[in-house]
Amino acid sequence: MKIFRGTGVAIVTPFKNDTSIDFSALGRVVNHVIKGGVNYIVSMGTTGEASTINKDEKQAIISYVIEAVDKRVPLVIGIGGNNTQEVINLIRETDLEGVDGILSVAPYYNKPSQRGLFQHFKAIADCCPLPVIIYNVPGRTCSNISSDTCLELAHECENIVAIKEASGDMAQIMRIIKGKPENFLVISGDDMLTLPIIAAGGSGVISVLANAFPAECSELVSMATKSNYKAAREIQFRFIESIELLFADGNPAGIKAFLSIMNLCQNNLRLPLVPVNRTIFSRIQKVLEEVK
Repeated sequence: MKIFRGTGVAIVTPFKNDTSIDFSALGRVVNHVIKGGVNYIVSMGTTGEASTINKDEKQAIISYVIEAVDKRVPLVIGIGGNNTQEVINLIRETDLEGVDGILSVAPYYNKPSQRGLFQHFKAIADCCPLPVIIYNVPGRTCSNISSDTCLELAHECENIVAIKEASGDMAQIMRIIKGKPENFLVISGDDMLTLPIIAAGGSGVISVLANAFPAECSELVSMATKSNYKAAREIQFRFIESIELLFADGNPAGIKAFLSIMNLCQNNLRLPLVPVNRTIFSRIQKVLEEVK
């Protein structure tokens, strides 16, 4: 799955002051990241605030992003949840023309067993007409896809082509890389671990930081995949504080603060999420001046 190698970016969903979708700003973000050299775009993920966007809005966003991307880069959309049949229904009901893949997060809240996780993703893969990237983010879901379960899915489900790994557990990630099929991709889901995961054999990142710094993130991944670790380290170290600030008061609050200062979108979120506090916002302003 070469189209999912390199730098993916989990784009934000901009909102107007009344929290309606700001399609104009969404177009600016899409053009900004493509101009910056990202390899593909992910819409309707965690950073896109998918959990507070209704079904009709999601289809409108997907349709708009397809048009804005205009086949310049591949497009992945998030379709996941903790009700397996509902996820299957959403996949079947969503117009996927112009979409290249699905990102599906591990079920949250109901805390399934590893067998439950396997059956959940197998059922999704069986019904999905597009390649599936599974998403492991136990800090949000309280549900960790173990290395054994991931490898079982990778070997048994041809349509499951990658995992976005955001467990932060490098031992687990390396076990997946060691045992995976040749064409199965291990993608960093954590900007802070982009370099070590690629160095261990991962294929890239689905980045939050790349909303603001697509060129720099793309260069980092390019250097790392070419084993130019000295150049990659310089970029990774340059953005350590920026990455910390992305999550200091919640994601996507952090990246929306960055983008608002950069005049790419307004600093609006939908409840229960709120903008970063004033202290964090001031730190983001300062770090933006320093990394320019």
